Order: sequence, then C-alpha cells, then structure tokens
Amino acid sequence: MLHDRVLTWYEAHKRTLPWRDGGTDAWGVLVSEVMLQQTPVARVEPVWREWMERWPTPAALAAETPGEVVRAWGRLGYPRRALRLREAAVAITRDHEGWVPDTEEALLGLPGVGTYTAAAVAAFAHGRRAVVVDTNVRRVLARALEGRPNASPSLTAAESRLAAATVPTDARTSVRWNVAVMELGAVVCRARIPECGACPLEDVCAWVAAGSPPDDGPARRGQAWHGTDRQVRGALVQVLREVSHPVPRPLLEDEVLTRLGLDPVQHAAQVERCLGTLVEDGLVEPVPASAAAPGGEAYRLPA
Repeated sequence: MLHDRVLTWYEAHKRTLPWRDGGTDAWGVLVSEVMLQQTPVARVEPVWREWMERWPTPAALAAETPGEVVRAWGRLGYPRRALRLREAAVAITRDHEGWVPDTEEALLGLPGVGTYTAAAVAAFAHGRRAVVVDTNVRRVLARALEGRPNASPSLTAAESRLAAATVPTDARTSVRWNVAVMELGAVVCRARIPECGACPLEDVCAWVAAGSPPDDGPARRGQAWHGTDRQVRGALVQVLREVSHPVPRPLLEDEVLTRLGLDPVQHAAQVERCLGTLVEDGLVEPVPASAAAPGGEAYRLPA
C-alpha cells in the first residue's frame, strides 16, 4: 500500500527536471547529483544546463582546466565539488573508456563519489536496484513509519536498514520508488511546514496519527553565514572568477573585506587564513611576484 500510494502520487505531481526527461545519459545524471548536494534545484538547473552544453561528456570536462571548471561552477557553493567532478571525469575517461560505471562499487571508486551519489547514479542512470537515502527520504520514513517528527541529525544504521527494507525488490519499481519518496520529502513532507493535507500517506502516517508532535530533541540551529569562513572563501573565489588575470594579494583581500562589509582590523587575519585554505584545497593558486603585476604575490584560479 505504501508503495502504490507514493508511486501514484509521484506520477501525478512530479516536477519536470531536465535530468529526469529520459534523454539524459549517465554523465548528465552524475553531474546533477553532484550539483544537487546541499544545493536547491532552482539554483542547480540553469548551471546544469550550461555545463551539459559545454561539457556533454566526461572527456570534454576532463580536458578543461581546473580554473575554468571552478569559474563555471558559479555560485552553487562548495566549489571543491567542481574540482572533484572534473577529477571523476578524468578517471572515467582514463579507466572506463569514457562511460560512467554502472555499479555502485565502481562508482565509489571515482573521486568525490560517496555512498549516496553512487546509489543514486546506479539507480537513476542505470536502472539498478539501489538504496538511495538522502535527507528527504529519511524524513518521510521517520514520520510515516516510525512516528518521529524528523530524521536523525546524521544518517544512522537503523535509518539505513529501514530504507533498505522499504525499497521494492523489482529493479524497475525500486528506481521509481527511490525518486518518488525523495520527491515527496522535497515538496510535501518538508522539514518545516509540511503539507500533510497534500500527502498520499496522511491517513496512514504514524506521525500524524500521534498528533504530529514537535521535535523534542536539541534545537537545530540554522547555519550562520555573514562573516563565516565559508562566506569569506566564497567571496575570494568570486573575485577571481570575475577576472582573467592574477589579482595581487592586497587588492584581493581588500576587495573581499569591502564586498562583505567586514572590519579590516577584526577580519584581516580571517581573510588571510581563508585564502591559505583555498590554496591548500586547490581552488586558488599563488602566482610568484615575478610573474605578477606590481604589488607582490598574486592569486588566480588554478590553471
């Protein structure tokens, strides 16, 4: 009953997304899954379309420079994903004759591909039975089957077992189930303000039957943003995205402080530290003073 209700709802209410149109190959699915990590669909879709037009195959992306890949990532956030995706493209081209692997084991061997992404690509790109567990899936199952208001802060072994037990044994049906329950969590069974009246499981949901009790666990803090290292790192990369030449270090740091409205006295050391971590991560590279414009050491996106 659970499967039939969710699958019927999905066929009537699923969002139209380009990587679900049936004409997207495994490479397009892999790119979408990496981009969608911690990033809303609305922000991903235009960037995904640009990437697929520009780099329609793993070989095309593998041949691109890391700096251009980071530049094209735009404002999706967590730009290390861009570098890891390029590294995966290199591995696919070198080790798999340009074809995205079709087993979870082989997918896990690609740079930047974890358990969730491997399962999602195996299922959605190759039609294999897999247990695809993201935050949306965990929340739907926690509420509908266990009566809990939310999933655990991080994936537990019990949640993995519950998800595995609910995936249909038939491969084709399992693929539809994975995407359907994920969609239900994304657009109806949301973490905040769920639309229970629109949910196909409302009358059999254990959480609703219990009176929809609030979460009595520790308060979940929203992520801070202004003045955080993540904001500063993003601003540093953005400044370098906007130019095609190295930027002297003093100008780069001053520009970031100005853009973010940060006090130079309080935040100069933070900007310097963040610049160092970007170099360590391979997202930015220093240019020796002899090769830079007057002003000493300069920085650019990786060549």
